[in-house]
Amino acid sequence: MAKRKTDTKSKKKQVNDANVIGLHSEVTQQPITETLESNYMPYAMSTNVSRAFPEIDGFKPSHRKLLFTMYKMGLLKGDRQKSANIVGQTMKLNPHGDAAIYETMVRLATGNEALLAPFVESKGNFGKYYSGDLSYAASRYTEAKLAPICAEIFKDIDKDPVDFVDSYDGAMKEPRLLPTTFPNILVSANKGIGVAMASDICGFNLNEVCTATMHYLEDPSCDLLEYMPMPDFSTGGEIIYRREEMERIVERGLGSFQIRSRWRWIPEERIIEVYEIPYTTKTDVIIERIIKLSKEGKIREISDIRDETDLSGLRIAIDLKRGVDPEKLMAKLFRMTTLQDSFSCNFNVLVDGYPRVMGVRQILHEWVSWRIESTRRRVSFDLGKKSERLHLLHGLEAILLDIDKAIAIIRGTKLEAEVVPNLMEGFGIDETQAEFVAELKLRNINEEYILNRTKDIKKLEGEIAELEGILSSEDRIKGVISDELAAINKKHVMPRRTGRIEPSDVVEVSLEPEVEEYPVTIMLSRSGYLKKMTDRVLKKANSLKYKDGDEPFIEFPSSNTHELLVFTDKSQVYKCKVASFEDTKSAQLGSYLPTDLEMDPDEVVTWVIDPEDYKADVLFVFENGRVARIALAGYVTKTNRKRLKNAIYGGSKLLYAQVLKEERDLALVSSDYRLMNFNTSLLKTKTTTSTQGVQAFTSKANRIITNVGITEDFLGASVSADKFTAQSLPSSGAPMKEDDMPSLFD
Repeated sequence: MAKRKTDTKSKKKQVNDANVIGLHSEVTQQPITETLESNYMPYAMSTNVSRAFPEIDGFKPSHRKLLFTMYKMGLLKGDRQKSANIVGQTMKLNPHGDAAIYETMVRLATGNEALLAPFVESKGNFGKYYSGDLSYAASRYTEAKLAPICAEIFKDIDKDPVDFVDSYDGAMKEPRLLPTTFPNILVSANKGIGVAMASDICGFNLNEVCTATMHYLEDPSCDLLEYMPMPDFSTGGEIIYRREEMERIVERGLGSFQIRSRWRWIPEERIIEVYEIPYTTKTDVIIERIIKLSKEGKIREISDIRDETDLSGLRIAIDLKRGVDPEKLMAKLFRMTTLQDSFSCNFNVLVDGYPRVMGVRQILHEWVSWRIESTRRRVSFDLGKKSERLHLLHGLEAILLDIDKAIAIIRGTKLEAEVVPNLMEGFGIDETQAEFVAELKLRNINEEYILNRTKDIKKLEGEIAELEGILSSEDRIKGVISDELAAINKKHVMPRRTGRIEPSDVVEVSLEPEVEEYPVTIMLSRSGYLKKMTDRVLKKANSLKYKDGDEPFIEFPSSNTHELLVFTDKSQVYKCKVASFEDTKSAQLGSYLPTDLEMDPDEVVTWVIDPEDYKADVLFVFENGRVARIALAGYVTKTNRKRLKNAIYGGSKLLYAQVLKEERDLALVSSDYRLMNFNTSLLKTKTTTSTQGVQAFTSKANRIITNVGITEDFLGASVSADKFTAQSLPSSGAPMKEDDMPSLFD
């Protein structure tokens, strides 16, 4: 029995192996480009067109499906319903899950304060857009309905102003766009991240947008900034207004501007209260940044900071230490935190299914074109209904001539199916009119009723003529749109929330810490240890400490407020501030530059100078006999760069460097005991820091420079320097005798 089971398992394994082999034999290779084209591109297009970007009505599909569901539920005029119920109903149009739908509702809600004109009137905790800590409650705890502004979003939607399409499962119809009577695309802030493109649209004030659109309808070339000068945000704040930035946004839809928080000083409590922040940040981000800066010692004026934001509004409380100027502190915080931030505009909108980056003027052009067509369809619908009504009333008017005849025709007709044909024949009316007459109730077949109904004929004829006149003139359609915008301005008054501040009113403050100025002496050892010695320490020091095998190399006076240029054998220059080094005591080795300046492995310090104000020149002497005179201005950088690459000639070892404040003589000694003295006036100042300069000592095989200094340091007191002085470069100098320079021959 056991053997049979084993045989069965073995046969099954063989069959499975054969199937696997067969499957592998059918695998075919497909180029990655074809895979991307067939699989990824449809996904990318679906993401960009069906999810990420708003269309000309200002809504993404998720927004549109939610609001239309609430409209069909009667929530424009009815009472609030549980959010969970609304989310469940929306899933009939949006199959992406209840969490995503509810998150969409939260952003559109009044309680969240993300939009200038919220579309959902909420009850309960919907969180706060400007706070990462105040999260919204679950959908089973909150209630919602449509806000009054939605009456303008869905106005006359039953009059065929927009196309309706099938839902994802074909069970329902939904509008492709919502017939917004104002340019909601410019009022509602919108952000979307698609595939290879993104959209970031800032909101503008509703009344300003409506006013600007009315003027645009009259004159498309009007100055839009006169009517809508800058964006408006639900979180308030103040925009640092620069007209050229706003013009770029109006015309191109691209650009950025700065927005800062609003704050007030409470002197009795010594508290700065921040009550409005930029739309681009959140309270927890600001507080975490300030705490970090305090720990790093970059901000020392703050004793405490608290987030006192709650459902009633935003409040960040900053306690100050005594003697702190709140204006200067806030100026510093504006530069170092997102209390002042930038908003980068990218007005990417879907138009006829294609994403387009447009300026405000182009967006208004597209919206007006779309709204004209929508209004034309609505007017055509009204015209058709009124024409149909007029046609029926003309039938009633014909019956008014002889009511008894109509009754006689109906009573004299044996078959019900012949009533309508007999009325048509008796009064000369068409089938539609006859059907209407035949359906009248018996109590309504009287002269008074018919006269009351037919009084509207002249009124209807006037209305029809008016509608036909509107349809025949685009200017009159624009007039209808303008009247609707004026009505919105009157009905929905929304004061501007974001203020304006001129660049000249911005308080500028330096972020550099105040540095105490006092004289110091800089000493560099052969191994790269730098000592920063004060005069007091130098006077008291009997000897200075060095590592075994190390010795003094360079020494020069400087100031605690100056900078240093550190040159290395890798043709790099490191810029550092003298104040960044601690004062060195006599028993300390000092700062090890390769470590403190984060130099490359095996990089060696060759020289250090103090450039002071960078207005003089620097003289370099290299081992191969070359000398370079370079303007120190070439080492000035606009940013705080610490390392400059290729900032000195790298063809030979640097032997000597000296800042030239005035012309001077310099003596060079070669390895073959020749001395050459020259004046620096023979050298031309170069601006390129990596220049190789000129050949000072005549080039000769195996000849190198061994010593640099002044002639008096090398020659004996009785020896004249004239024979060693060069009148031009290069020069071979003159040979030295042992009597001329005894120190070099020891």
